[in-house]
Amino acid sequence: MPLLRQTRGLCLTIRCRAALFALLAATTFKLEAAEMSGKPVREYDLKAAFLFNFTHFVEWPADAFTNDDAPIVIGILGDDPFGPVLDKIVEGETIRNRKLVIKRSRQVEDLRDCQVLFISKSEKSRIGQILSDLDDTSIFTVGETEGFARHGGITNLFLQGNRIRFEINVAAAKRKGLKISAQLLALGTVVGSPTAREINQE
Repeated sequence: MPLLRQTRGLCLTIRCRAALFALLAATTFKLEAAEMSGKPVREYDLKAAFLFNFTHFVEWPADAFTNDDAPIVIGILGDDPFGPVLDKIVEGETIRNRKLVIKRSRQVEDLRDCQVLFISKSEKSRIGQILSDLDDTSIFTVGETEGFARHGGITNLFLQGNRIRFEINVAAAKRKGLKISAQLLALGTVVGSPTAREINQE
C-alpha cells in the first residue's frame, strides 16, 4: 500500500507543530495528481491521515481522561470506511505521552470514552440525536455529512473538487472545553451553529 507507507513515514518523521501544519496542508493535494504519479489514493486514506493529525492540534480538559496514562482513543461510529489504514497510521504513536488506540462500534454509548469520534455517513439519519447524546462529553466529533459542523458537530471533512477540506465549529469545541490550535483553524473554515438540542427541536 504505497500511500500507507508514505503517510506512515510522514507521521513518524514529522514532530514539531510547524511540520504538522505543513503535513496537514499537504493532505489536501489533488487526488488525480497522486494517481498520475502511480500512487493511487483513496478518499478515506486521506481522511485517516486527518484524524491522526487532528490529535496534535487539540487539547482536552484533564477530566476527558481517566488517568495520566490513559490513551487517546479515536472512535469510529457506524460503518468503518478506513479498513486497516487508520490502525497502521496510529500504530506505535504517542501524543503528549499518551498512546493512540482505535475503537469501533455502532452504538454511541460504547464510544463515550473517546477523545476523537468519527461519525460515519451511515449514521446520517440520527446525527442530531448522536450529538445530543454526546453533549456532556469532551469528544472532538468529526463527521462527513453536509452541515455536520453547522449542526453542532466540531469538524466536518468533505470533498471540494478533488481536495479534502474541513469545517470547524469553534463554539461547539469551546462548549466541550476543547482548545483548538490556531494553526488548525487557519487551515479550515470556521463555522457557527446552534446546539445539538436545538437541532433536535427543529
